[in-house]
Amino acid sequence: MKEITVKELYTLDETIAKNLFEGVTYPWEVLPKISAFILELGKTLPEEEYDKVGEDVWIAKSANVFPSAYVHGPAIIGKNAEVRHCAFIRGNAIVGEGAVVGNSTELKNVILFNKVQVPHYNYVGDSILGYKSHMGAGSITSNVKSDKKLVVVKTPKENIETGIKKFGAMVGDEVEVGCGSILNPGSVIGSHTNIYPLSSVRGYVPANSIYKKQNEVVEKYED
Repeated sequence: MKEITVKELYTLDETIAKNLFEGVTYPWEVLPKISAFILELGKTLPEEEYDKVGEDVWIAKSANVFPSAYVHGPAIIGKNAEVRHCAFIRGNAIVGEGAVVGNSTELKNVILFNKVQVPHYNYVGDSILGYKSHMGAGSITSNVKSDKKLVVVKTPKENIETGIKKFGAMVGDEVEVGCGSILNPGSVIGSHTNIYPLSSVRGYVPANSIYKKQNEVVEKYED
């Protein structure tokens, strides 16, 4: 289903991880490769632009990482990014240029494209957030099914076996996720879509739409 491919969901020029997606059809295919990719990419980052801090953590000199934030490697914090008070980056994380990781937000095995905002009490695990996407306060990705089975991406056309146990959400460019929402395992949200606050999202949500609740998704119209 082409609507959930890398090409349809993301602007690859808006991430330092662009090369990771080469030859990949569906974005979740890169989840097991994030750690190794960071280790290789980190070695090539220019020393005049990035500091290597501790073991396998590269932080852009222009980034603002608060002293109370915790960053575990492998990780790359991009240019002009902001990692705020008590943020918890558990490793295998790429934080894009100009991105914001907020107070008490937790990241694990993720790619945040440039200018992504996860600014208030968010959990993002085993997920990819596209350019300028934003998660409202308290919204999270749930990355493991309650029955612990492998995640299946469910679309109107077909169900796609991922072969992955830990899989949060694939969030396209410029998506707005409302406060207090849960993106359940295997969620794929098309670009420029809005998710109502307090939503529980499952499966595929088309691009340029408004998700009000399960089975109530409407097309977004320009004023």
